[in-house]
Amino acid sequence: MLKWIFKNKNDEENTVIRNKSRLVMRGYRQEEGLDFEESFTPVARMEAIRIFLAYAAHKSFTVFQMDVKTAFLHGTLKEDVYVCQPEGFINADHPSHVYKLKKALYRLKQAQRACTKNCRRFFYRLTSSKAKPTEKHLKEIKRIFRYLRGTINTGLWYTKDSGFELTGFSDADYARCKDTFKSTSGRAQFLGEKLVSWSSKKQDYTALSTAEAEYVSLSVCCAQVLWMRTQLTDYGFHFKNIPIYCDSKSAIAISCNPVRHSRTKHIVVRYHFIKEHVEKGTIELYFVKTDYQLADIFTKALLADRFKFGSSTWYA
Repeated sequence: MLKWIFKNKNDEENTVIRNKSRLVMRGYRQEEGLDFEESFTPVARMEAIRIFLAYAAHKSFTVFQMDVKTAFLHGTLKEDVYVCQPEGFINADHPSHVYKLKKALYRLKQAQRACTKNCRRFFYRLTSSKAKPTEKHLKEIKRIFRYLRGTINTGLWYTKDSGFELTGFSDADYARCKDTFKSTSGRAQFLGEKLVSWSSKKQDYTALSTAEAEYVSLSVCCAQVLWMRTQLTDYGFHFKNIPIYCDSKSAIAISCNPVRHSRTKHIVVRYHFIKEHVEKGTIELYFVKTDYQLADIFTKALLADRFKFGSSTWYA
């Protein structure tokens, strides 16, 4: 089950500067239940890391960053895994003997779980039509590169004297997608003035009105706020009456009304849970004018002045 992988490391001129070799497992030969049981490993969400950094800034803590070299080799195996002798290291006296692994090796099914180390990859999808790119898509890609070049020195700004109150902003752009006529949800969650969570996502639900799109976005924002509230209990914070700001009075009215109206009964049931938390007092909904809606930046393109106003509180 062992295999040598040989690679060359090249410089910018494609000249070989180093020969590399790695001994890995042929994990595809493993059988579930025999060679391994569980292969899942939990990974910290980026929002959880930002919450930690925001708390560290609030308390004026010093944060150190570290990494573990050859992390997979530090994982202790729970199962008994036997492998053949690797090529070039076969014992001449006992050529038929096998090795018993003490630590995890790369490409082993349970390697990630054994060392709780997971390498995350980020896939950026520009459009749903990336399989047939046109000149229009090329222009959009160039526009993104120009934006990145102009904002390369821009980052999140976490100040220690801005409070630590949990607040949320929710917004929606009705029927934004011209192909599916689905709306776009935008949300932002703050700890004081520290932006720790945000999202801009096309809804998987076709709304029939602007109020319905805002209501769906409000429910998604509420779910994220409740998750952050649970995370913050580990830091000693117990939030109640968490304010969420929305620029739709109709969506707020639907959320605060526990009675199912005939015009809203078609909405998917999972979005109605926000009514329960409004009634319990876990969250409070407030109306905010569109000019002061900080989540507006995640739903549509804004003018330069509006963009600078919306991002001035968390960018540096």
